[in-house]
Amino acid sequence: MALEARGDGSSVVGGMEQGEDDDFILDIDLLQAHGINVADIKKLKTAGICTVRGVQMITKKKLCNIKGLSEAKVDKIKEAILKLQGEGGGVGFITALQASLNRRNVFRLSSGSSELDKLLGGGVESMSITEAFGEFRTGKTQLSHTLCVTTQMPGNGGYTGGKVVYLDTENTFRPDRLRPIADRFSLDQEAVLDNVLYARAYTSEQQMELLDFVAAKFHEEPGVFKLLIVDSIMALFRVDYSGRGELADRQQHLAQMMSRLQKISEEYNVAVFITNQMTADPGATLSFQADPKKPIGGNILAHASTTRISLRKGRGECRIAKIYDSPDLPESEATFAIYNGGIGDPKD
Repeated sequence: MALEARGDGSSVVGGMEQGEDDDFILDIDLLQAHGINVADIKKLKTAGICTVRGVQMITKKKLCNIKGLSEAKVDKIKEAILKLQGEGGGVGFITALQASLNRRNVFRLSSGSSELDKLLGGGVESMSITEAFGEFRTGKTQLSHTLCVTTQMPGNGGYTGGKVVYLDTENTFRPDRLRPIADRFSLDQEAVLDNVLYARAYTSEQQMELLDFVAAKFHEEPGVFKLLIVDSIMALFRVDYSGRGELADRQQHLAQMMSRLQKISEEYNVAVFITNQMTADPGATLSFQADPKKPIGGNILAHASTTRISLRKGRGECRIAKIYDSPDLPESEATFAIYNGGIGDPKD
């Protein structure tokens, strides 16, 4: 198998990088050795594309839309990537065994509740999108705040902890909420707050632009960030696109955002946790559904989220989480509670 030495002491085997974290993050600067000039590489980085995999994840049409990149240049970049992959022995296909070995890099983040972690198969999974939806006061934002802290703690399977990026669309992020959660886990409050990178989005366009910044940040500090939170994913789309006339346009832009989130999660091996709102289903009364409410975002969001959990109120501070959709988790429920110290198991 071909082996390519890297300047940073790591190596690439069969198209897979074997560095400290065994991450598949081939720097886009490697294209320089294949005749791509620095100016064009810089243009790609400005558009939030910082890795070889990042270029593979974007269509030729979109690359041509980047200012200063002609069709000829894009073809040259694509050719250079094929050469780079050829050196590593990667041709796009791998065996199921290899895919299984690659998934060993996947880690899970604790929610703060052992019951909820059990439901999620060990916690919020990296390289995928976990969506939590429910009515107001069902614990979506509380779960997001708790994850900001638990992500920074070492966990199972050699997980060492990492930083968090929090994109807030509804002005519900409260940094001081993290302090009692940090106290619960005996962590330094200031250090915990310092490890959460926060941004407030006011339009769905800005929400998308922030993801380019996030990708660049994840590339700048490889292996440092472990969680990306978007609370909530649909709020700004609901405002920016109103009425049935703009529905198709809204869904198209939403699909692009979800695709970007999925690519970021796989490219940089981070967990993506998004919250979503609910809406009354006008057709529910006709079909005699038990619950006339459903998560917004339609099929686009349903297919893009890897694991979907629905949250509903229970007795007192208790909340009930149910697996709504997942490729590998059985449909079941778990009860958790909301305390001053964040999400935890209910007290009997």
